Amino acid sequence: MSKELEFLSREVARGRLSRRDFLGRAAALGVAATFANSLIGSVARAEGPVKGGILRAGMVGGESTNSLDPGTWASQVPYTLGRCWGEQMLEVSPTGEIEMRLAEEYDASPDARTWTFKIRKGVTFHNGKDLTPADVVATLERHADENSKSAALPFVSGFESMKVDGQNVVITLKEPNADLPYVVGDYHLMIQPNGGKDNPAEGIGTGPYRIVANEPGVRHVGERFKDYWAPEVRGHADQIEIVVINDATARVSALQGGQVHLINRIEPKIIDLVKRAPGVTIRNVPGKGHYVFIAHCDTAPFDNYDLRLALKYAVDREELVQKILHGYGTVGNDMPVMSGYALFPEDIEQRPYDPDKAKFHFKKSGHDGPVLLRTSDVAFPGAVDAAQLYQQSAAKAGITLDIKREPGDGYWSEVWNKQPFSMSYWTGRPIQDQVYSIAYLSNAEWNDTRFFRPDFDKLILGARGELDTAKRKQMYHDAAVILRDEGGVIVPMFNNYVDATSDKVGGWVDDPNGELMGSKALVYCWLNA
Repeated sequence: MSKELEFLSREVARGRLSRRDFLGRAAALGVAATFANSLIGSVARAEGPVKGGILRAGMVGGESTNSLDPGTWASQVPYTLGRCWGEQMLEVSPTGEIEMRLAEEYDASPDARTWTFKIRKGVTFHNGKDLTPADVVATLERHADENSKSAALPFVSGFESMKVDGQNVVITLKEPNADLPYVVGDYHLMIQPNGGKDNPAEGIGTGPYRIVANEPGVRHVGERFKDYWAPEVRGHADQIEIVVINDATARVSALQGGQVHLINRIEPKIIDLVKRAPGVTIRNVPGKGHYVFIAHCDTAPFDNYDLRLALKYAVDREELVQKILHGYGTVGNDMPVMSGYALFPEDIEQRPYDPDKAKFHFKKSGHDGPVLLRTSDVAFPGAVDAAQLYQQSAAKAGITLDIKREPGDGYWSEVWNKQPFSMSYWTGRPIQDQVYSIAYLSNAEWNDTRFFRPDFDKLILGARGELDTAKRKQMYHDAAVILRDEGGVIVPMFNNYVDATSDKVGGWVDDPNGELMGSKALVYCWLNA
């Protein structure tokens, strides 16, 4: 048996690949269907998945203001729950490849302007309605509406037209975009009946679980959907439950006490302690996520270039990586991309901690009072401690930072993207275009630094359609320099995703796309008997 076939059979057993797709690949390798099916059975008996039980996750990132409307999802609980009840046309695998979901194949014109997606037949929404290509078009239309408040608007605003052609959805773009499959795989673009135009917060999708309890900020419960189209791949538990536990210590206690089976965001300072706990496994996955200090470029005193530059030089990045991440991450450079991205601009000089330069630019800014920074325990693991370290490093440059610790409930609705200087995090995206588009284009709903630069927009939008790799890389380089030097984001560090699971959990696969297997642990994992 070839190593490739053995690997693929294990992917089926782990719920990562459908039986049909496996048999297709096996046939391409010249393997008979009878032998391939027997191989699946033997591996599945050895590795699972196991059906049944209630799989529970204790999570930070839930608030009383959370909605089931995919366009609004801004924190871990909504989009982890969303992956349980909803699905996109395509997804991104842990290795960065495109995986088929509600689209079973796609194709593009040579100029990457016209894309055709063949929509699966035999897929049923939780309300009993059959999925149609018209539902897909309606979903994209809702998010692409210029009056939409959807976080996906910057991704889909380049659509010129969308239409149904038999079982296909045909999208024509205003400009070429070679990365469109990654765009439609964004987790905000969950396909809903009639696109969610009737009730976007109804929570009706095609996913393996249907919502049976929705208590924002408290708990969410999904029950296995009996008519799910791919039960061998996803949805192994009878029920899934997310319990909102924003306190880090309480999350760990809930895991150790058996109240939950998975938790997200282990604080780095206690990782070694948690490692010694019986029946608990630390899941440490390097990724593209990053922790940030965000200043509104259109609000005084942060509308002053020299003040923003002073705040950037006043951060001791090495100290934050050492004392906050405890080595579970890397130093950032005031741009939201790092070496893990294709076409990364590796020749941009690393910004150092320089109290003298910080003092020079602070004086030049003309601001002579304290600077208020808002933070919270939910901003990222160790955020309050990070704010205090920043306060100390800034003081050496003569900059007084006043720290205001905000409550967790309401932080994402009342502080982030509203207050002029605060702390936050960003989950990484598969490609540079998505990272820049979601938070830094002038028309982005989540432009949380109020960074409005036509020249920057032109570079990012132009790079989407540039098919010459060298030219595209240069455009991303130039955009990164503009944002690093003149933007309102301070990116001191890129974090690993550090979660933890009970030894009862099977099916875990490291996924650098985000916490808890790219927020898909509840749909792929199972409870061992």
